[in-house]
Amino acid sequence: MSDKKQGFHPFDSPLVEHGYGTRFQGFQHLMRHRIRDILLVSSLYDLYVFEEDGRLYELIREEYQGLNLSHVPEITRVSRGEDALALACEDKRFDLIITTPHIEDMDSIQLAREIRKAGLKVPVVLLAYDNRELSELLNHADSRVFDRIFIWTGNFRIVVAIVKHLEDIMNVEQDTRLVGVQSIILIEDNIRFYSAYLPLLYTEILKQSQRLILEGVNLTHKYLRMRARPKILLCTTYEEAWEYFLKYQHTILGVISDIDFKKGGQHDPEAGLKFAAEVRKRHDDIPVLLQSNNAEFKDRALEIGAHFVLKESPTLLQELRKFTITQFGFGDFIFRTPEGVEVGRATDLISLEEQLKRVPPESIKFHAERNHFSTWLKARTEFWLAHKLRPRKVSDFPSLEDLRQHLINSLRTYRKIRQQGIITDFKKESFDVQSGFARLGGGSLGGKARGLSFVNTLITNYQITNRFNGVRLFLPPAVVLGTDVFDAFLDDNNLRHFALNCDDDREITRRFLSATKFPADIIASLVSFLELVQVPLAVRSSSLLEDSQYHPFAGVYQTYMIANNHPNPLIRLNELLNAIKRVYASTFYQAAKQYIRVTSYRLEEEKMAIIIQKMVGSRHENRFYPTFSGVAKSYNFYPTPPQKPEDGIASVALGLGEWVVDGGNTLKFSPRYPNHLAQLYSVKEFLRTSQHKFYALDFNQHSSDSLQPFDEAVRLFPLKQAEKDGALYYVGSTYVPEEDRIVDGLARSGARVVSFAPILKHKLFPLSQILTLLLEMGSWGMGTPVEIEFAVNMTADNPEKLKEFGVLQMRPLVLKRELEQINVEDYTQDQIICHSPCILGHGIIKNIYDIVYVDYHKFDRTKSQQVAEEISKINALLVNEERPYLLIGVGRWGSLDPWLGIPVNWEQISGAKAIVETSFKDFMVEPSQGSHFFQNLTSFLVGYFTVNPFKNRGFIDWDWLKKQRVDKHFQFTFHIRLERPIKILMNGRKNQGIITKPGV
Repeated sequence: MSDKKQGFHPFDSPLVEHGYGTRFQGFQHLMRHRIRDILLVSSLYDLYVFEEDGRLYELIREEYQGLNLSHVPEITRVSRGEDALALACEDKRFDLIITTPHIEDMDSIQLAREIRKAGLKVPVVLLAYDNRELSELLNHADSRVFDRIFIWTGNFRIVVAIVKHLEDIMNVEQDTRLVGVQSIILIEDNIRFYSAYLPLLYTEILKQSQRLILEGVNLTHKYLRMRARPKILLCTTYEEAWEYFLKYQHTILGVISDIDFKKGGQHDPEAGLKFAAEVRKRHDDIPVLLQSNNAEFKDRALEIGAHFVLKESPTLLQELRKFTITQFGFGDFIFRTPEGVEVGRATDLISLEEQLKRVPPESIKFHAERNHFSTWLKARTEFWLAHKLRPRKVSDFPSLEDLRQHLINSLRTYRKIRQQGIITDFKKESFDVQSGFARLGGGSLGGKARGLSFVNTLITNYQITNRFNGVRLFLPPAVVLGTDVFDAFLDDNNLRHFALNCDDDREITRRFLSATKFPADIIASLVSFLELVQVPLAVRSSSLLEDSQYHPFAGVYQTYMIANNHPNPLIRLNELLNAIKRVYASTFYQAAKQYIRVTSYRLEEEKMAIIIQKMVGSRHENRFYPTFSGVAKSYNFYPTPPQKPEDGIASVALGLGEWVVDGGNTLKFSPRYPNHLAQLYSVKEFLRTSQHKFYALDFNQHSSDSLQPFDEAVRLFPLKQAEKDGALYYVGSTYVPEEDRIVDGLARSGARVVSFAPILKHKLFPLSQILTLLLEMGSWGMGTPVEIEFAVNMTADNPEKLKEFGVLQMRPLVLKRELEQINVEDYTQDQIICHSPCILGHGIIKNIYDIVYVDYHKFDRTKSQQVAEEISKINALLVNEERPYLLIGVGRWGSLDPWLGIPVNWEQISGAKAIVETSFKDFMVEPSQGSHFFQNLTSFLVGYFTVNPFKNRGFIDWDWLKKQRVDKHFQFTFHIRLERPIKILMNGRKNQGIITKPGV
């Protein structure tokens, strides 16, 4: 039986497991169960004692905010038990009930029993403020009706400790399973002691988490790490503690235990010693602190490797705090020699790596033998790295220097992995120049950067960077300036009102370039970035609205490229700032304003983020460009059999991608059928329509002072330059005129053409496989067809000599909404001129007032050349009048064999917006798919209908056509000029199309 689940997609099961995830997968699922609403049942006097100056809630709220804790619980107080029961039963929102001993109408034990009797599954905690009174209460009643009992010690943090303790119990199992959250076992049956311990322990744990916030790679990571703080598991008996230990022994950070407590239902004066011995026997690196009123237990505690503190010590709480900091790894990592001499100190992962390079080898051995590195990392929520290091022993390495290098390499690798697939806050010390993706400034990242971040996540989480041999698939490293920088630049330089109202692009450019105020902190970060990155950069737009699903703003805003190679860093900074200002200015160019007008948005709503990204490519003398670039779409509206629409389509060209996105002649292919190339069916046509020039960044050209609203540093070069550079070798072929054919490669003399034969035919690079994978992943991830832009460098200068595939953009593919709305069944046959179940194209074509048709009944195949000339004359007339038309004919359009159809070339029918072909009276010719003529149809997005009456596949209403008034005619060809327009509807997904009669 197949184990494939219905509706299951291969990408739905992440390849990166949770548990010890490489970064922080699963952290967002931590602490799912929280206490948000507390019902406090107390007398007015008890409340007064707790609140002191009437500020209990304010103190708790300030404590939560000070420790960066979310979800400050709301506290509702009542003084009567009956009121508490009624409120708890009526309003199910309470997560915790805290009661004091003094209630107006019943005692606290009775209240707890009534709550249980009412079936309320809410924790009930007794909070007393006098130890003697509590003892009397417990001596005369069963305390098991309470989930826990605490004593008020004058510290309001006891309420925070109660809340956190109960949340830990509720979440420990899931959080441990998800990411390996650590736990501290606290064994203490004395209410007074654990009521003092818990506030202290939680304060230290939360302060430790607060310190970790400063090291988070981004804001999300910082606060997710707060959720991964260690849990405290409070136990009062041996069995309860042992059950916790067995269940979570691999994630126990430490043990704090009394010595005298119940074991086997009886008080055992040495239970703590026995528990510690069992723990140390199983895991000798788990720190244990034993506490007792009897100083004689100290030596026995030290014998089993535990620490000891006297309960009656006047500095008990200080010693407890010191133990948590030094033994649980809550403070700095202090490198010591075996004699205890401090030789180094680390505050974070970066400083730990630096210290490991210089501390004496005996210090590294001392800490490694005791798993101090692993303990410190676990306390910092770096579970994956801690888990990776813990099993290794000093004896596993040939020498201490090998151990040192292993630790350094592990830290370095982990810091790099931790940043992959996410947007980090830019820090010079941690930015990875090979794969980093960081942000500068607040606000939004814009649509394009969001798409790139999503791609980065897919590439990382599904581990496809090195999936293809010899190829590195990656997102080129980048930093993103948030939209707050854009707002600050406009407002500080008083540009907003001017830019919104100016209609001169050159003047907008001039004013923006001359603006002198730019946020100082951003400039400082850009200086740091340029110190790290000294290769050509693309400065790209990423507006709020860009790459949205229905208004993609594709090509509306500008991209500028800079060489970034000047020896003077100030000049490099100035070039970068000018490029940023130019992209900002393009937000207000006339093309952008006109585009905005046809959408539902307002220009003042638009904000611009900036992507500063390393370019993919290699330098050739004073030129920089990739081997080739391209655009791929996961949905093809003009597929040719055996292709299907969902097989997608790609357009590729030598050099920078401007040639592709600006509509230059490119090679088009389906990634699933890379050898099915319609363009190669005619040598003459391919020579005419193939790429003859390419774009590259010219290092000699600078646009810093130009007011032109486009990038003057990107220039066109002839193919012979690419051949000289060696780039044409990977994508080129040769036209041999003596044989009138195109041969693969550049070995023979002749005209060079860009055919991509070395890649698509001879598999020099796995382009089809990579595109197929990315399009499928992108469509799955975005839930809609996607379009990606990419660049490939076959001569990348990297240590591994890997070829590079850089993803430059991913966005939802704009599907006209008619795709789902067109329904052929909505029309009756008498409303339709033509219906076809075999179409190419998609959408609705309106405002067609002209029909040109070849009479099915008069057509003579021996006169097909004459018919082609008749059509050419009418086409020229209508093109001159700028009147698009519907063309209907018999046989195969554009046929090289005049006996199989009408041998028109593209220029003879260039004004047609839709074309219909049907059979001869005596036989049916297969549709003209695959010819050079047909490639032009798909390139110009012309609707194409095939009607086959021999198989009852569609129809043409010839009778209706013959009844219309003819404006012009020849022997076989007729031109109808209509008073009302016809409408052409094409549903590419259902492969259905109809052409309606005028006025329908």
